Amino acid sequence: MSERIDRIAAVAERYVNSGSFSSIEWAVDVDGRALSAGKFGKADQEAGTGIADGALYRIYSMTKPVISVLALQLIEQGRLRFTDILPQFDERFSRMVVLTSDGQIQQAQRPITVEDLLTHRAGFTYEFIHGCHIAQYYREAKVSYNDDSLDEMMGRLSTLPLGFHPGQNYGYGVSTDVLAHVIERATGSDVGTLLAEHIFGPLGMKDTAYHVPEEKQSRLVKMYGREGFLNPPAITLPGKQELVPVDVVPYYPVNKKTFRRGGIGLYSTLADYRKFAAMMLDGKSPDGEILLSRKMIEMMSANRIPAHLQPLWPGVMEGYGWGLVGRLLIDQGRTTNLSGVGEFGWAGGASTFFWVDPKERMTGVILTQYLGSWLPLANDLRTAAYQALT
Repeated sequence: MSERIDRIAAVAERYVNSGSFSSIEWAVDVDGRALSAGKFGKADQEAGTGIADGALYRIYSMTKPVISVLALQLIEQGRLRFTDILPQFDERFSRMVVLTSDGQIQQAQRPITVEDLLTHRAGFTYEFIHGCHIAQYYREAKVSYNDDSLDEMMGRLSTLPLGFHPGQNYGYGVSTDVLAHVIERATGSDVGTLLAEHIFGPLGMKDTAYHVPEEKQSRLVKMYGREGFLNPPAITLPGKQELVPVDVVPYYPVNKKTFRRGGIGLYSTLADYRKFAAMMLDGKSPDGEILLSRKMIEMMSANRIPAHLQPLWPGVMEGYGWGLVGRLLIDQGRTTNLSGVGEFGWAGGASTFFWVDPKERMTGVILTQYLGSWLPLANDLRTAAYQALT
């Protein structure tokens, strides 16, 4: 292994040795061949447990691209359309109101569409989006932080105001949970079954699911982090990131059969998500089965957020737009991340991260379990990966 590639492992080792993360597992592939892959640290710091082969991670929002791909497959099958409206599938969303940032209550100017849900332009939010004027209503209704059924979650959500008129802004939130609900209503099947049939089975993702059966639970990586996404943000961050165990089972259960979401909820392994990331390059399974057509891959990788709504998150996602499955780099001259135009992907709340770069034929997956980290682990590992290219 060259000195350049060694830097990828060195970044992971540095973060673990500093006590900032208990463990890090990663894989970077170029043209289907491993550029770098490895793991470092302990799955359970207190018990001294090593990282098991096939270690299982809560991937949080890296669930979103998987659900979005399922929706795109259904669109290709003619079972769903970008222009379908939410009330077609659930009448509880037929009379939505908007609470504007200046306190006005208005009737939504149009229904929410499937495209709005894919691009986070529906008007929804999350409880933890501090500074969002409707987030307090989500906190009071406990929209996300429970293990209720997806339908029960939608019942609470449908009574709350939108933060803006559908299509008029970008607002990260529970849109992909609603998309999962739409998929279930459109097909008459649960998303767990559909994912297994349309994505996990063809790709050989044998360990990815909403539930971890008892015989696999020894492979679960322990969760660390800062308790309370809902707490107000700290005025000043601590000087050191501490390894504090966090219990997330109340809203991210291990093996509750009725639990499923669109925005979070999946468990996965490095080997499994590596296969999903690779599929995003050309839409094919390792056996050549077409999961997404060539034209849908092109469509998926095009920016859908107009210039006047950028940057999506000032100071964080400069130079990025949004495609149909996640962030998308559209202006290399504005980003501070070493990357290339067309690179896309997403991250998870527990510091998981993946990227796909079609031009370089590169994919990268980073898995760890730390909630609320403020350290640039993903950017540092991705930088090390890009500098290793010749």
